[in-house]
Amino acid sequence: MSSPAPDALLGPADIRELAAALGVRPTKQRGQNFVIDANTVRRIVRTAGVRPDDVVVEVGPGLGSLTLALLEAADRVIAVEIDDVLAGALPATIAARMPGRAERFALVHSDAMHVRELPGPPPTALVANLPYNVAVPVLLHMLDTFPSIERTLVMVQAEVADRLAADPGSRVYGVPSVKANWHAEVKRAGSVGRNVFWPAPNVDSGLVSLVRRTEPIKTTASKTEVFAVVDAAFAQRRKTLRAALAGWAGSAAAAEAALVAAGVSPQARGESLTVEEFARIAENRGADHADHANN
Repeated sequence: MSSPAPDALLGPADIRELAAALGVRPTKQRGQNFVIDANTVRRIVRTAGVRPDDVVVEVGPGLGSLTLALLEAADRVIAVEIDDVLAGALPATIAARMPGRAERFALVHSDAMHVRELPGPPPTALVANLPYNVAVPVLLHMLDTFPSIERTLVMVQAEVADRLAADPGSRVYGVPSVKANWHAEVKRAGSVGRNVFWPAPNVDSGLVSLVRRTEPIKTTASKTEVFAVVDAAFAQRRKTLRAALAGWAGSAAAAEAALVAAGVSPQARGESLTVEEFARIAENRGADHADHANN
């Protein structure tokens, strides 16, 4: 395996030059902020624990800063890019800067939310700098669609990172925390300053590590059923679960029966529950009917 030239990664001048040549102006609408610091992308690859046998999928590669660093470390990289101009330019950037690795790179020109399959062997890792406006749905969609992804490291807005990695009882614990935890063990894996981006965003960024659960959550309820309880519980955060889940269960009394059967206090609130507890509630939907049937 040919080792890349030390200057194969993109620096600030390279990024601006590439952008100017392509007529690219980072757009707020797509939440684009390009990483211009080679040390940062190498740190992301290190933190992600990318191995020489990994097949890494990257969402939103932009001009290719992180893509090149991933190609240095992984066996293969598949980049998913929605932007026409960026998708058109990336293969040429890879070929010019890492000719020895270019055949290990594949581009999927698509919206990540619509991707259902990827070329080549199944991905083992997901590493991405995700635009903050779509970070959570994209992350959950990829984990859901590609069960072969064992390890994930995403760079997101700091506040999104806090939410994803929050524990039950935390002020920022919510729908993203529970849904991410359904798939993986989630933790904060560092912070990233604003000055490594162009343009510099007006928010800090954070790294989040997700290691897929080796044993899925033990439940007879489907993921869809569990997520329906989660959505209902947090749609009205201030309410007790008895009230918040009334619509989901059919009535407040039916919600109470499901909660009691699941061993959860009807007076509790969604932010105090683990993903396992949400799964138990989903399993006990209609518990009051079952009681009547048994009497």
